[in-house]
Amino acid sequence: MKNEDQASHQNTENLDKEALKLGMGGNNSPDKTEEKYKERMEKRKVIQKERVSLRKEKKGLVIVFTGNGKGKTTAALGLALRTLGHHQKVAIIQFIKGSWTTGEEKAFKMFGENISWHSLGEGFTWETQDRIRDEKLVREAWDLAIEYLKDETYKLIILDEINIALKLEYISSKEIISSIIKYKNKNNHIVLTGRGATKSIVDFADLVSEIRVVKHPFKEQGIKAQECIEY
Repeated sequence: MKNEDQASHQNTENLDKEALKLGMGGNNSPDKTEEKYKERMEKRKVIQKERVSLRKEKKGLVIVFTGNGKGKTTAALGLALRTLGHHQKVAIIQFIKGSWTTGEEKAFKMFGENISWHSLGEGFTWETQDRIRDEKLVREAWDLAIEYLKDETYKLIILDEINIALKLEYISSKEIISSIIKYKNKNNHIVLTGRGATKSIVDFADLVSEIRVVKHPFKEQGIKAQECIEY
């Protein structure tokens, strides 16, 4: 069985390399004639079909959106919208945000009983200035998150800014990982957002995207947070 798995993995790697070699097509393709281009893309189609056929497993994923760039929560909310489009239930627990009403909260609540939205934080540390209460709110948010992890009717659970709670040492990576292992069912997806994801969280996750800053209007132009963009 081990030899079969190794052979399958090697076959997958070879197909991935061949797909990369053939390229995506378009005007970047080296083919001089449309006939040659069509031939190349036909090969690419065959390889792509085989690549997809080799990947047969499905599982609930642990997903991390991290990095110093803007768009981590936005990416998570995109998954929420997609999930709701499939008539599946979504839970969103915000660990830091909560002292202001956002456009996304108003919009998602229009989906009725398929969305459970909880903004349990009270803002950034320089606004709250009370780390004892901040930690208490994080613990309450985490206790609620556990209940959603146990609930098999929820397809997607978003733990928004939980990485910030980790960075502030209000909760530990070990506790998060052990609880997900203990309570998560095999079909639901868990999303953790926030900059500074710990190495253990990154290693534990199935999918990690790091969003980096290229330009930001707050920094380069002195543009303040605006509705429709930040909230």
